[in-house]
Amino acid sequence: MDIRLPRLGEGADSGTVAAIFVKEGDRLAKDQAILELESEKAVASIPSPSEGVVSKIHVKEGEVIKVGQLLISLGEGAGQGETRAAEPQPQKEESDQKAAPVQPQVLPSASAVTQGAAVLTPVSGPPPPASPTVRKIARDLDIDLRRVKGSEPGGRVGVGDLRRYVQWLQETALKPAAPSGAGSAPVPPPPVDFSRWGPIHTKRITTLRKTISTKMVESWTRVPHVTQFDEADITGILALRKKYLKAYEKQGVRLTLTTFALRAVANALRKHPLLNASIQEATGEIVLKEYYHIGLAVDTEHGLIVPVVRDVEKKNLVQLSGEVQLLADKARERKLAIEEMQGGTFSISNQGGIGGGFFTPIINTPETAILGMGRSAARPVIREGKVVERTILPLGLSYDHRLVDGADAARFMVDLVKEFELFSEADVKL
Repeated sequence: MDIRLPRLGEGADSGTVAAIFVKEGDRLAKDQAILELESEKAVASIPSPSEGVVSKIHVKEGEVIKVGQLLISLGEGAGQGETRAAEPQPQKEESDQKAAPVQPQVLPSASAVTQGAAVLTPVSGPPPPASPTVRKIARDLDIDLRRVKGSEPGGRVGVGDLRRYVQWLQETALKPAAPSGAGSAPVPPPPVDFSRWGPIHTKRITTLRKTISTKMVESWTRVPHVTQFDEADITGILALRKKYLKAYEKQGVRLTLTTFALRAVANALRKHPLLNASIQEATGEIVLKEYYHIGLAVDTEHGLIVPVVRDVEKKNLVQLSGEVQLLADKARERKLAIEEMQGGTFSISNQGGIGGGFFTPIINTPETAILGMGRSAARPVIREGKVVERTILPLGLSYDHRLVDGADAARFMVDLVKEFELFSEADVKL
């Protein structure tokens, strides 16, 4: 019997084989882990749906595989009846590999098209014809179908067109839109033999790093970033944290500055809804969200991962502390579900634990803004005519200037600083 890659859940239709746990000749038990699959920003073990002896392994480590692809073949001991229910059928083109949200501003030349690069169309007019499945994939990946030229009859866009579009973005060094008359896509430079100048070693670019790279290039290329800087006095927050730290630990959670930041940001966003909105380019609309799901950038050994804390405005500091701790642990262990990294309305990147001061974070599109928090430090400041020591937190707000004006961002930052500085015992007390 053959074992194929099952569907792993919404948004997880493909991945890279990170590790194979079996070899030919091994006897498998039902539900025994066969291999480990790295899918975008999550890692999952794939279990065997039946028992038997491994007669052949059809994949190798580092290979990109998709739903329905043959993994291994089993010989004796395979239970045919139970396997049929667990074994998914090979998917049609509609379930082809997904990738990170991407939209370029440059168009490839005709020569690039003949070499297999994505074929793009100008962003104008109604979306081209496509199946409901293709439209859903495009929505999930934040792809404007008007940018993709369909290769099927009547200009219909298929999943193959989306896949070539994504591959083109991943393989091409993007740059801002070329001037009129210069329609050529940028070509990656030829490889450099760095060993000419000294010893080197290489390692494979992981699926996660490719996803991060594509996402950052797409955001920086398409979105006009502006960063607004300010400072918040968090002396009061640190005093409250010190006073209630042990009480929170008895509840099984850690009270951190990130917990306070979540609450402060949610309160400020309620006063400034544009910072919690998104631009829907395909329809020419601004989407004003009435929920506050805030992403937290987590530094892991695999790369930057952004889990989302949902409904921040509805939770107290104990609940927020517990959720931050849980999501950060899952992110570092690569155990986050795809759904736990989707639906964010705003993001926070806190580098204070590492060091450094002000920085300009890149917006996590399709969000409109992201807050960067640097390392706080004690400084002499003047309060009521006297020089006193206060702990000051550097803040940097990067925002999409297509939607948010400088005055809007400045007003948001003024209110955000107030939120940081106005925490009281009533907010923290259990």
